[in-house]
Amino acid sequence: MSTVYRFTENDIPHFITMTLVEWIDLFNRQRYKDLLVDNLKHCIKNKGLVIHAYVIMSNHIHLIVRTKNDEKLASVVRDFKRYTAKVIYETLKSDNHESRKNWLKWIVESQGERSSSNENMKIWRHENHPIPLTTNEMIDQRIKYIHENPVRAGICYTPADYIYSSAGVYEGENGVMKVELI
Repeated sequence: MSTVYRFTENDIPHFITMTLVEWIDLFNRQRYKDLLVDNLKHCIKNKGLVIHAYVIMSNHIHLIVRTKNDEKLASVVRDFKRYTAKVIYETLKSDNHESRKNWLKWIVESQGERSSSNENMKIWRHENHPIPLTTNEMIDQRIKYIHENPVRAGICYTPADYIYSSAGVYEGENGVMKVELI
């Protein structure tokens, strides 16, 4: 029996995962992580996105998010992925410092050729696997999972040490992005 993942009520926090095609390690480069942060900030300011927790890993992002002002969470996530895909692709094409440029372009372009919804390129996998977090136990479990992700990957010793995560914010430190504690 398969599980159908769908965004439900917009004002309920959802745990989502956005993964790059073929699990390519693109976000091990700071410029691409910063690009994501800038665009998430745009969604916070202009599209009603509320971020409760996040982590940007080398090939995927985990978020606990909801929306306000009657914005549809599915639409905000769709627009975020569509826009960042274009910006990432354009950045990749013009990036003369990326040693894997040809290989990365080949992957995203070949994924675009195979996709029914994209013509030239595809950066993100289609699925987001949104899980509505309806209990405090579910919220606590997912926040812990998100914050421990870089530790499990061997990137840092403690969750708060990883800059591209909300773990430090939950410990009273500043983060790279506005987070609404939950």
